[in-house]
Amino acid sequence: MDTITDFEIKQRKYMPVFPKATGKTTVYIEGYPCEDDEPMSATGFHGKQINTLYDQLARYFHPNEYVYVGADSFVYYSEGDITKSVAPDIYVVFGVENTERRSFYTWAEGAVPVVAFEFLSDSTADQDRYEKVELYLNVIGIQEYFIHQPEMDKRAEFRGWKRMPSGEIVEMEPDPEEGLFSEELGLWFRWEEQPDDVRLLRPFLPDGTPITTSIEEKHLKEAAETRAAEEAQRRQEAESELERLRVQLANRQNDNT
Repeated sequence: MDTITDFEIKQRKYMPVFPKATGKTTVYIEGYPCEDDEPMSATGFHGKQINTLYDQLARYFHPNEYVYVGADSFVYYSEGDITKSVAPDIYVVFGVENTERRSFYTWAEGAVPVVAFEFLSDSTADQDRYEKVELYLNVIGIQEYFIHQPEMDKRAEFRGWKRMPSGEIVEMEPDPEEGLFSEELGLWFRWEEQPDDVRLLRPFLPDGTPITTSIEEKHLKEAAETRAAEEAQRRQEAESELERLRVQLANRQNDNT
């Protein structure tokens, strides 16, 4: 079984099951700003981390038409109050169509994100560590919240919280490799240091299989195509050699008659 096909089988096995949301897809509601004057990412480290994780999660959940992955866009959570909004670096919503939106409106869609990620920067780190835990989990109703420090010249920090059925917020316990498991997404998250000084948070299937990036997937396909071509070449060469031996044997038999 080839690597790509094997992953697709595991992907179907581990894909979360959830009900469809009660609302309807809403691209934009007049009067609710969908942009601000802030840049999309605080630094290049954050930009690479956001883009990479968005790429991985969006591609992983793409086969399910009712999973939406958002990146640094507004989530409005109180109808009629434009001040009640957040913009997580990455968030995932179950039960809604995976089409693009300018912002996400919880009351219109009938759903709230199940998981949110924030990547720490100097200007927002304290908010991410403290204020947003209560805001995201208890006020908005997000089930799990993760923070991560992508800059390698700063202390490693990867933490997660979840909201219990009782409403209590508890911090997740990391495994011996400092990874955290998202029960909502059914994925492990672990960080790895990159040559360009980015401490990259990456998702893995429950069995440890990594979820690739688009570039890695391209390389895997190219490697698979190369292996297939080499195997075809070897078969052709073997068949040619076999045919040569058959002809040689036939000629010898003719010479002996």
